[in-house]
Amino acid sequence: MIDDGPDPPPRPWSRLRSTSVFSSPWFDVRNDAAVRPDGSTGRYDHVVSSGSVTVVALAEDGRVAVTRQWIYTHGETQWRLPAGRIDSADSNPRAAAARELREETGISATSWRHLGTVNCADSFTNHRDHAFLATELDQGAARLEPGEADLRVYLLPFEEALSLVTDGLMPHAGSSFALLMVRALGVG
Repeated sequence: MIDDGPDPPPRPWSRLRSTSVFSSPWFDVRNDAAVRPDGSTGRYDHVVSSGSVTVVALAEDGRVAVTRQWIYTHGETQWRLPAGRIDSADSNPRAAAARELREETGISATSWRHLGTVNCADSFTNHRDHAFLATELDQGAARLEPGEADLRVYLLPFEEALSLVTDGLMPHAGSSFALLMVRALGVG
């Protein structure tokens, strides 16, 4: 039975203490002692990250910048949109998006639109991916990091990029979310 009445206010979790189990420049693994909504206590292990950004760089002719590279954690080459983590030097997610787009593709954009934010692996991490649409593009030189030496950039028609999502060939959550948002908003 579905109850259409108002939900009671949620009783939040309470953190009693949090201990860093492992820390790196990219993420922190934490072990928290917590009080659950039912009042019981327990342990909650999770990963804390600064988040990431994904960019739909949409050219005037309707083509989208798409990357293809080896993804170490998945052990395979994947199609993705330009994306990367939010660095401590980035003033906000939009600044990180502009930096990542320039580094990976050499593209800079004059016009930016926030498409939304998607939570990634909620029970495991606080990681959020901020998706952006970049237009009014200007091509420059990419500045790839050593781990991106195999990254290749393709300019695909929007429909072809979207078909990579619908055909299951672009498993990156931020990329799929961003392209589907552009379609839902009627921009691409």
